[in-house]
Amino acid sequence: MSEYRSMATIKLAADLQKRLVCPEFVHHQGWVQIPTVPDQADPKGILGKAFTHDGNPIGNRFAVLPMEGWDATTEGKPTDLTKRRWHRFGSSGAKLIWGTEAVAVRHDGRANPNQLLLNETNLSPIADLKKDMVEGHRTAFGTSSDLVVGLQLTHSGRFSRPNRKDHFEPLCVVENPLLDGRYNIQSSEFMATDDELDRLIEDFIRASVRAQKAGFDFVDVKHCHGYLGHEMLSARHRPGRFGGSLENRMRFLREIVAGIKAKAPGLGIGVRLSIFDSIPFKPGANQIGIPEGQPRDYDLAFGPIDPDYGIDLTETVAFLQACLDMGIRLICTTAGNPYSTPHLQRPAQFPPTDGYLPPEDPCIGVTRQILATASLKQHFPEMLFVGSGYSFLQDWLPQVAQTIVEANMVDMVGLGRMILAYPDLPADFLGGKGLDKKRICRTFSDCTTGPRKGMISGCFPLDPFYKVMPEAEIVRSYRSQVGH
Repeated sequence: MSEYRSMATIKLAADLQKRLVCPEFVHHQGWVQIPTVPDQADPKGILGKAFTHDGNPIGNRFAVLPMEGWDATTEGKPTDLTKRRWHRFGSSGAKLIWGTEAVAVRHDGRANPNQLLLNETNLSPIADLKKDMVEGHRTAFGTSSDLVVGLQLTHSGRFSRPNRKDHFEPLCVVENPLLDGRYNIQSSEFMATDDELDRLIEDFIRASVRAQKAGFDFVDVKHCHGYLGHEMLSARHRPGRFGGSLENRMRFLREIVAGIKAKAPGLGIGVRLSIFDSIPFKPGANQIGIPEGQPRDYDLAFGPIDPDYGIDLTETVAFLQACLDMGIRLICTTAGNPYSTPHLQRPAQFPPTDGYLPPEDPCIGVTRQILATASLKQHFPEMLFVGSGYSFLQDWLPQVAQTIVEANMVDMVGLGRMILAYPDLPADFLGGKGLDKKRICRTFSDCTTGPRKGMISGCFPLDPFYKVMPEAEIVRSYRSQVGH
């Protein structure tokens, strides 16, 4: 367990405020802290206000982030578990469903043999899945006219495991000695050629056409968390058309976008982006995370963090400017890589079994994402930004969410792990019921430990449906082995 104070013990906003500071921004970015957080959030306030983006009405400021259950069939079709999760997304009360979950554009890009796959055979079942989710929302809230739903499209790149949960079948776009050693692969042996990337671009375009046929409002061309699109942005030393300059490293996205506009006109396009990253971390003394080397010697981070110089968002800004030039105005921010820097991506009190204890107060991790997103929002006020990383705030999530939306630091607050534990948190809060403290995610990381151990994902500690599954007992036993 982390040595840092539990969020459940914080009773005053003033005490929370002292923890919502990030050193990189205090010293190097001009942001000192998050504006004053109130002791209570107003359910009639800004979080419940509707607004319009690109002509689409969006009913409030809550979004559901992509959350896989690793529970599709081996053919990539949804199961009853998938349907239950998506239905709960729809009835959550959030008015933007960002991507629902990562869906592979072809078989070899699946991160798990039970990941959804959008091919022609699976088009109808996935369309029905979306339809049921929207109908659940309409039943719960009377209308779906102000609900926007996207589908996240992905190829898992070096983290592909399409056939066996215990065996990587990577497709790499850049050599990474640190990750190669960690996963016992040689990226040079699995390097995608430019011709292979050309074919993959066509796969993304075909999947986008199918997503439009299935009724989705937009597709997210995934560029985060170490998967292929994200790794592409670090291909500074790759030769050829897809490496070197940022313009070349963005060729993959640019050609996908051009193809979508030609083949699926009218379909919205968004990007979920890891806006900063760092050298991989590993367990050190007492299982606390430490960097695997000197950050300055690591040039494979997009938006690199340097302990002495802060976060360099120069290329992140250039990437977003290029997105804006392509007509992309829908951005979901996240950070790092869940395999190598989970404390950056999902700040937590308790690590998954393949992780490490947090090397910093998880509140710093939350604040880092908030302030980096706010910096980008300042640069691009015309873009809609959905933020991530808020679940560690727990009981204080509505208060902080209200504060940062009011301050125009982000447009919408995305919920990931929290939605698995407490899917109707937005509906409860906006309905004036307050939060049910027994259902709030306490960041036990069991939803990550499950798939890391080859099982489904779900909230095993708090969701009664998952709590009685055999997998729940197995996950609990793994958690006890790592001391939490």
